[in-house]
Amino acid sequence: MSCACGQNHNHAPPPVLGGEEIPLEQPLVSISGRLICKDAAQMLLAMDLLTEHARLSRAEPGNLRFDLEQAEDPLIWEVQELYASDHAFEAHRSRLKGSRWASESRGITRDLKRENVVPRIRPELRYDHQQITELLTCAFDGPAEARLLDALRAAGDLALSLVAEAAGTVVGHVALSPLRATGPALALAPLAAHPAVQSRGIGEALVRAALAAFEDHTIVVLGDPTYYVRFGFTPADLTSPYAGPNLMVLGPRLPAGSRITHAPAFAAL
Repeated sequence: MSCACGQNHNHAPPPVLGGEEIPLEQPLVSISGRLICKDAAQMLLAMDLLTEHARLSRAEPGNLRFDLEQAEDPLIWEVQELYASDHAFEAHRSRLKGSRWASESRGITRDLKRENVVPRIRPELRYDHQQITELLTCAFDGPAEARLLDALRAAGDLALSLVAEAAGTVVGHVALSPLRATGPALALAPLAAHPAVQSRGIGEALVRAALAAFEDHTIVVLGDPTYYVRFGFTPADLTSPYAGPNLMVLGPRLPAGSRITHAPAFAAL
């Protein structure tokens, strides 16, 4: 229903196995399976109802994914849903009680499986790019950081790009890009977690994974000191257009007052 081609599919990739798990106090809730129509009339009814059903479900604050795809058999719809917690999924079910979908789709067979899942950290893959763009646009309430990442990628200026993925859905991302400095140095940006799962440790786990990958480098970040101090970042005494209390540094010490230069993509921010 969300595919750019306008058809009833979205080409959603499968989850990638492997990667470091991010432990959460409350797991995410994945719903997957099929909706099965008995005939063409019921299929047409489903097509009418699912447009609104999908739109309202995606608008729920605890929803991370709501994807529908017609199978080769057009009477069957493949379903992939992801919710931030049990509470978010129960809020979804509560909303459905008064919906058109609940009252008019009772004859459609549900063959659905519910699972508790946690995100895993892994390198980005090519088919993650659209999901990462959507995540950054949502997390930052605008496209600037997504454009930054696209520009870094296009210029070959991504030293590292990691995602946190749960059930095939990108729920977090972090990137490192090279800095011109007097020693090996990288800039940490952007960092994002989906708004529905912020403040649950996903961003922190991504930062720690990125730092572990480049322990011999100086890492520079422009961000909230109260957040980054937990990783050992300290105020940076460096010459930069971004110099100020929010410019912080971690790792091998660069000479005080020395100049750092971010990748050209940052100039467009």
